[in-house]
Amino acid sequence: MSIYLNDIPLPEALLRIQNSLERIGQWEVLGVEEIPLDERAIDRIVAEPLWAKISSPHYHASAMDGFAVRSSETEGAFQTNPITLTYGTQAEYVDTGDPLPGWANAVIMIENVEPLDDSDSPAENPRNPAAIRIRGAVPPWYHVRPMGEDMVATQLVLPAGHKLRAFDLGAIAGCGHSMVKVARKPKIAIIPTGTELKEVGEPVVPGDIIEYNSIVLAAQINSWGGEAVRLPIIKDDFIAIKKQVLGAAQEADLILLNAGSSAGSEDYSAKVIESLGDLVFHGVAVRPGHPVIFGIVDHNRSKDYVSTEQNSKKTNNKPDSVKTGIPVFGVPGYPVSAALTGEIFVEPVIAKWLGRQPMEPVEVEATLTRKITSPSGDDDYLRMTVGKVGDRVLAAPLSRGSGVITSLVRADGITIIPHGSQ
Repeated sequence: MSIYLNDIPLPEALLRIQNSLERIGQWEVLGVEEIPLDERAIDRIVAEPLWAKISSPHYHASAMDGFAVRSSETEGAFQTNPITLTYGTQAEYVDTGDPLPGWANAVIMIENVEPLDDSDSPAENPRNPAAIRIRGAVPPWYHVRPMGEDMVATQLVLPAGHKLRAFDLGAIAGCGHSMVKVARKPKIAIIPTGTELKEVGEPVVPGDIIEYNSIVLAAQINSWGGEAVRLPIIKDDFIAIKKQVLGAAQEADLILLNAGSSAGSEDYSAKVIESLGDLVFHGVAVRPGHPVIFGIVDHNRSKDYVSTEQNSKKTNNKPDSVKTGIPVFGVPGYPVSAALTGEIFVEPVIAKWLGRQPMEPVEVEATLTRKITSPSGDDDYLRMTVGKVGDRVLAAPLSRGSGVITSLVRADGITIIPHGSQ
């Protein structure tokens, strides 16, 4: 029996996704890998709390070019009452970053020192004088970076779930690490389906549709921290689509089956998923994106179906003994519906697999420029342009067509009219 038109509320759909993934042991970080600490680690998600191995700096360091001294031996120095310190026992030259001598606890900048030779004349080598004359006292730790000023050994530097930024990489290196443990990127296969689809760059005639949903979905996935794999276009054929899904299930953590999610004569997505495992839902009360599908493909069934050649391929993902099912989303074919399905349903799953919080957009209060109506039974996602006129923030609704990809290009944001409100 078809369950397509029995749309379920969005919160229930999200809960069913969570429950299904918990059942197959995949509502958690999928895996951890240790990678070298370099610029390629940017935007990866820290998998475990990272603690400082060494302090930074790991010694008392001079913060200036000058002379290391004992603070107590500078007491009483004034412009009218200079003090002379013997070089080697009371003063020692240091460059910025040099360790302080064990007896020193302050640094006087070289600009504020008069280097002297043995006859109290200006020294020829100001960095290796016989003595120095100072005309001002300095407190303890003046111009000194004390050990652990930045980080102290055993200190928590970054928590699990943190997205690495450029300066985070410097902090990790500075506290003694050369490797960092990050969440494994989930591999997500995108399967575009449709006899009418043409690859980008191919000539088209009336009735042909340029396939670019997979490009948009792949770009979204990669920006969210996943690893997208775009597979070839499959014509509207039940067996061919089924075979492609089964092949993708051998390598991917998640499959996005794009188009064919409605209830037409050539819409096979729901039937394919149902034939291979568990069809969790077909239809959610959101617009656009109304006919979205979610299910779990039985991993053992996929192993039995694929050819001997496919079975011989090794996977770098979870071992078969753990991998009991592969989640599949049937993504609507209209471009706006596909993109919003990614944001509403796929991004939170990726976030969970990476161990980070789902992304939360910035919210602003704005006044609508005109009245709008909405289906009362759905959560309605409306694209908006937003601008400030005087002291007022105004939001103007854009085209609601699910096929108008430029409405997302022009949109500054989205407003949601909740179900129950027209």
